[in-house]
Amino acid sequence: MSGYRWYDPEQCEEARLLARLRRAGMPLADIRLILAGWSSADTDLVRKLLQAHLRRLELGLADARSEFSVLRSVLDHRENPMTSLRTATVRLSVSAPELASALDAVRFAASTDPELPMLGGVLFDIEGEDLRVVATDRYRMAVAQVRTAGHGAGRVQVIVPLPLAGAMRALLDGEGTVELAVDGDRVTLETWNRRAAGQCLDHDFPDYRRLVHLPTGRRALVDVAAFRESLTTGPVRASETRTQDGAPYDLSVLKAADDGTVTVCEDGDDDQNHIAVNREFLLHALAAAARDELVLEFVAPTAPLVIRRPDDEDTFSLLMPVRLEN
Repeated sequence: MSGYRWYDPEQCEEARLLARLRRAGMPLADIRLILAGWSSADTDLVRKLLQAHLRRLELGLADARSEFSVLRSVLDHRENPMTSLRTATVRLSVSAPELASALDAVRFAASTDPELPMLGGVLFDIEGEDLRVVATDRYRMAVAQVRTAGHGAGRVQVIVPLPLAGAMRALLDGEGTVELAVDGDRVTLETWNRRAAGQCLDHDFPDYRRLVHLPTGRRALVDVAAFRESLTTGPVRASETRTQDGAPYDLSVLKAADDGTVTVCEDGDDDQNHIAVNREFLLHALAAAARDELVLEFVAPTAPLVIRRPDDEDTFSLLMPVRLEN
């Protein structure tokens, strides 16, 4: 046997269709259904199968990008001896109210997925006099920056587990400064008469700096109370993807008008001023920002929505967009 297949002339179109679907990586079970319905008068099933496979590919690409980001971070740690999770020793003085505000601004975005342990905490990224705290679950990311005073060697990154980050936040209920110390894989926060200490996570955090460099988009200043009301009472669309418990989540489609107003729409299209996001995640981001007014930045329908504080450009969150199935 030569391995070649022979087709009648009337089968050429079907053969070309089969080849395209296999190159696209479509499962054989779905290919059979598409071939069976290709010449039918009702092509709705074919369109749904094609769209569902495209969505699987997009989700797979998003997961692959996240994993590659982790791998790049591992390489960065290997190639840059200035960054260490185990050998660094740093002591810093930090304003208690500022560190409390930074933790409040980011903790909502941390992952609770046991399959992603490197995201199950808050990154403390120390460089010079800057302390950045970062959290992400791949679908959203929050970043806050705090000025410090102290000394250390180079850039140091540690991942503080969520329970320890919560214990630290509970100590930050006063004014003045607190002491933050990193000694290898152990981190300690000391206040006037209390302390919280524990082991850092033994993982590498994704290189978040690669993800936050977005082109400048269209900005809209929103009244948070009114915007929250629009989100909770406005139209929603059910997502094609599911949560961990198997339920679809609600999407809000946002549109930024030329006059700077933001509306919650029934539908969206490829217009550069539309973006669809997870409504629950957006409500969390609004609450964590803790401001009466916020700036929403629309870059593109396929780029993250940026939520910024008007008075603090270094504290912001990103929400990944969701592709609409029109």
